[in-house]
Order: sequence, then structure tokens, then C-alpha cells
Amino acid sequence: MNGALLTALERIEREKGIDKEILFEAIESALASAAKKVIDDPGIEKEDITATVDRETGEIAIFLEGDEIENERFGRIAAQTAKQVMIQKIREAERDVIFEKYSKKVGVIISGSVHRFDKGNVIVELSDAEAVLPKSEQIPRERFRQGETIRAYLINVERGVSGPELILSRADGGFVKKLFELEVPEISQGIVEIKALAREAGERTKIAVCSKEEKVDPIGACVGMRGSRVRDIVKELNGERIDIVRWHDDIREYLPAAISPAEISRMAIDRENKIITLTVPKDQLSLLIGKKGRNIRLASKLIAWELIAESEEQTRAISLDEVPGIGAKKKEVLEEAEYDSVQKVYEAGLEKIAELVGIGPKTAEKIINACVEVLKMSEFGLPKKEKEDTPKDVILPFGPEKSDIEEQDKEESFDNEEVSSDEGEEKTEE
Repeated sequence: MNGALLTALERIEREKGIDKEILFEAIESALASAAKKVIDDPGIEKEDITATVDRETGEIAIFLEGDEIENERFGRIAAQTAKQVMIQKIREAERDVIFEKYSKKVGVIISGSVHRFDKGNVIVELSDAEAVLPKSEQIPRERFRQGETIRAYLINVERGVSGPELILSRADGGFVKKLFELEVPEISQGIVEIKALAREAGERTKIAVCSKEEKVDPIGACVGMRGSRVRDIVKELNGERIDIVRWHDDIREYLPAAISPAEISRMAIDRENKIITLTVPKDQLSLLIGKKGRNIRLASKLIAWELIAESEEQTRAISLDEVPGIGAKKKEVLEEAEYDSVQKVYEAGLEKIAELVGIGPKTAEKIINACVEVLKMSEFGLPKKEKEDTPKDVILPFGPEKSDIEEQDKEESFDNEEVSSDEGEEKTEE
């Protein structure tokens, strides 16, 4: 027994990497507990009984308050206890090895075969452990067969009662990112960088990339020759749509790519609250929003800004204050007639505006022409000078770029011109 014990401990230390001293201490503790049951004296405390294993000979001795005691049952108990302790320690050591091994692999794609199914979860058999692919981490509508080899993203490793618990995912955005790293050498080499990724598993993924070398096209590198690289990734994801866009540090350059394929007419950027209002033609609104709101939602996650969509029919009315030349008097007349925006004045037309009290045909024509110029500028997206105290940028906005002094001068001259014109028209009518 003694020689066999030492031989067994040495083999375990060599093969399993468990320190022999740890095994000695565990056996001694277990022997002391077993001896307490053999003596079965309620007056004896557990701490009074100790056991030792000689490190050189393997001899086992039991002590009660420092005096060695002998019992014919101790030999058999010692053998059983030593065996149980070694088995337990081997299991613990193997669990620790597996835990340490896979803890270092968190965030990596690993392969395994489908072993069994448990309440919607998939139990995956690895080379030296079992992992679980929870139902919540599976791609919707994805089905597996027993024995099928699958790849998944290791998201967590936890210590469980029966051993390490390895949690896999195929729905996590990290899974797509790692697939690109495996398929695109430029990414693994650090030439192309994935800056952001937004995903709704099974439906669509948006990924923003940039290149650290001017000669390397990041989108072309990810797509591959005739789409070969991205095609393999889409196949792994069971047909999930992937949009690859060029990342830019300027949100005005980045956003149009992020909301592709929709084409925007105008964007108003509130930098303080990180909100962007997007205006698109009516026929582009459905493209901007996407099926079930998916396109604008993923774009919002990708750029980390809140996005608000509106069609051109829903755009804000252009104030008459933005029209050069309309003075306070004429503005008051127009507003009293409920023509309180550039759009309403334009839609009313020359005849209706000319019928207003104090506005004759010539003045009406000037007002209409001024409104047309403003509408043209808004359509072509000419920039407008914002006040310094506002945090909002307007891209492709309404209105011309004029200084406050220029606007004031033109307004005064427009009013004077209108008065003389109206007087002449009124005299003619009389």
C-alpha cells in the first residue's frame, strides 16, 4: 500500500500537473475525518484527531491528542480514502486546467460537434469539454443536426458544480467580427480595422471599416475577389445580409454610408444631444427606415447617434424671416392671410398674393421670386450660416448665406420699393 501510494502520487504529479504536496495534505485531512467515524466517540473533537503520511516511505499514522492510535480498520479505510482523494483531486485539477484553457479563449471562435439538445439549448462537444449554445444565443430559424460540426463564439466561462461551464454564441456581434478576421488577411494583419459593428442576428449586420494604408481599399478587402470573402461569411450566417461601409471620423461623411441604400436630402445635426434628423424624398423614406425599422436602427447603433427620419413633406416650414427682402409690414400681411411660410406663399401663387391688401402685382411678383430662390437653394443644399450660440449643424439646409447686416439693408430697401410700387398701383386702380 505505502509504496503503491507514493508511486501513484508521483504519476499524478507528472501526468496531471498536480503538486504532490497538495495530494499529501488532502489525504491527511481525509484520513483524519475517516478516523473520527471509526472511533465514533462523541467526547472526541475532530480537531483532536490528526493523520500523517510519511513523504519518504508512505507510512500512514493516526494520532489522538498527539498519541498514535491503532485500529485494524484503519488500514482498509486508509486505502479507500487515499483512492477517493486522488480521484477527486484529479477531477478538480482537470477542471482547473479546462477552466484556465478556455478562459484564455473567451472572444475566440471554436469548433465542436452537436452532441444533444436540452430545452432549446444545444450541447456542443469539444475535444476535452462540453459547451452550451443557449437558445437566446442562436441565430433565429437556425437548425442543427446531431453530430453536425458547428462554429461558435465563446462569450463566457464560469465555474460550475460539475465543472467549467462554457457559453457559446452565434448571435453576438463578436461572432461576425471574428469571422471577418479569419476571412480577411488585411484585418488580421492590422491593415484594415473594424471600427464599429451593429447586428440583428439572422437579419442584417452593418460593419464600418477603415484602412491604415491609402493604397488598400477597406471595403474591397472585406468583400474579396468577386465577393468571395463576404460570401463565405454570409453562408456561415445562413444568408444574413451584411452591409460594409467606410468609416469616417466626420459624422457628415460617415452617416450617408451608414444609412445606405437610402439617399438623404438634408441632415440636421444636434451635437450636444447626439441627435441627427434626416430628411429624404418621400420615395426614399421606406429605404431609410428599412424593414421593421431595421436599417435606421442599425445605422443608429453603428454611429452611436440617435437618428430621426422624416420625408420632405414632413420638413419644417421655412420661415418668412429666411427670405431676403420681406419686411415686417409685408410679413404681417402675409401671416394674417395664413401665408406664414415660404412653402405656403409659393403654393398660393402670384394672383392670390397680389389680392392681399397692401400688396400689388409687382410686389407680389418680387415676393414670389424671392421665395422661389430660397426654395431652390434648399433643394440644392447650399449651406446656411448658423449662429455661433447654437450647437446644431445643418447640412443641406434651407436659405442663402447672408450676413445679418446684408439682410437688414435689403429688407429696408424692399419695404421702400414696395410702398412706392403699391402707391402707384393704387393710383392706377383709382
